[in-house]
Amino acid sequence: MPTPSAPKHIVSVSLGSSSRDARIETELLGTPVLLERRGVDGDLGRAGAMLRELDGTVDAFGLGGIVLFVQAAGRRYYLRDALRLARNARRTPVVCGAGLKNTLERSVVETLDARIGWRGKRVLMVSGLENFGMAEALNAAGADIRYSDLIFILGLPLPLRSLSALAQVARTVGPAVAQLPIRLLYPIGKEQDSSNGGWRTSYFDRAEIIAGDFHVIRRYAPENLAGKVVLTNTTTRSDVELLRGRGLKTLITTTPRYEGRSLATNLLEAAFVAVSGKHPLSDADYRELISRSGVAPDVLELNA
Repeated sequence: MPTPSAPKHIVSVSLGSSSRDARIETELLGTPVLLERRGVDGDLGRAGAMLRELDGTVDAFGLGGIVLFVQAAGRRYYLRDALRLARNARRTPVVCGAGLKNTLERSVVETLDARIGWRGKRVLMVSGLENFGMAEALNAAGADIRYSDLIFILGLPLPLRSLSALAQVARTVGPAVAQLPIRLLYPIGKEQDSSNGGWRTSYFDRAEIIAGDFHVIRRYAPENLAGKVVLTNTTTRSDVELLRGRGLKTLITTTPRYEGRSLATNLLEAAFVAVSGKHPLSDADYRELISRSGVAPDVLELNA
């Protein structure tokens, strides 16, 4: 009888809270995989030390709570802190989910069009640059979108009404913003478990659909989300209950749910790298892997 092969071991080193850590054993494309999420509570030094310690002993790393780059209108803007962090791993490939998002999030919007009906829906896009594939797909589907990176990332009360305006902002300020410390741009550590409220909350009022990064949504969302739809990425059981308690109608995550939590995009991208044995992967590779694996979005109806 053949000896079963050892599972591919994938670790997401996350700048987020360690309270969200998880360990999942499953199969992907017929290959057993062990998926781990290890949070360092916002400590970049600890994250670097973990990457050095595990380098060469695991099959792929994902970076959580930070992305290596954002991609908009064919250009990439690399984040200084993320590049420094990734350099701690010299043998094990490192990905951040951004490569997969560009393909996966487009396909999710297209797949759910018949069910949701994006055309004419009022969408608040909290992180259009990080989720540019999603933004492009929603725009192509006819949604009425407010691109709000300047509001939620930079703290400027300036919603944008077109993808071309968002791309222009990226070209203008992207290179400089990418040099800023990550904690100035994105909630990390315990900030991921807290709500901020304040003046940004009012921008949610108009929206029928709230789209983009969940940690940004959670940090600034109002207490009342009745009748709204959230289209996002990683959520845990406690996140689901929080949204249910605020009256959210529908929660859509771009990845499937395992043991009560939707899989982080960086962890899924790292799993594809480990199982395929190829790095980097192209958009065509991602489309093929998504199709072969049967990876599909998760839709939870929380309140009638």
